[in-house]
Amino acid sequence: MHSSPPNGVNDKKRRRRSDYPFILSYRTRWSDNDQYGHVNNAIYYHLFDAVVNTYLIQRCGLAPTQPNYDPQSSSGSDGYASQIGLVVSSFCEFFAPLSFPDVLDLGLRVTKLGRSSVAYEVGVFKPSSGENEASGGSEDAPAAVGGYTHVFVDRQSRKSVSISSRTRAGLERLVIVPQAGAGAKL
Repeated sequence: MHSSPPNGVNDKKRRRRSDYPFILSYRTRWSDNDQYGHVNNAIYYHLFDAVVNTYLIQRCGLAPTQPNYDPQSSSGSDGYASQIGLVVSSFCEFFAPLSFPDVLDLGLRVTKLGRSSVAYEVGVFKPSSGENEASGGSEDAPAAVGGYTHVFVDRQSRKSVSISSRTRAGLERLVIVPQAGAGAKL
């Protein structure tokens, strides 16, 4: 598990790429820009969905639209995954504009892992202007931080279920533990 500072807005502004155990590169598209020449706010939720679902498919064996994707996991009678994650809440805080043709780094971490739910946080990082090469080609401060909460449910009944052991094992690799004393009020 990784440690992290508290979760206030100013703390989110201070996040760094290294605070996120999983990074996915995303090339913006012309259609991501709005009439003001920057990535439209609704697109950020597409970015969150992309990094979360990429991780779930690649690292947790969860691909609800592919029959028999993981023969080791429990499948429904039709061969599809028996559980899916439904978004029950979401948020996004914006710190700097992004625009096409930026290539972004999407950082993913888990801030809370429960019996049937998981809270994800995504840091969106823009490319470096050149003088910050030590950060791996992107700026180290996030342009936005957001995320959402999944509740895992039975695919058929839509009733809450415990997260499968394989999915949980994958998600545990992303869990961030707050540092001791972080967030304490005086």
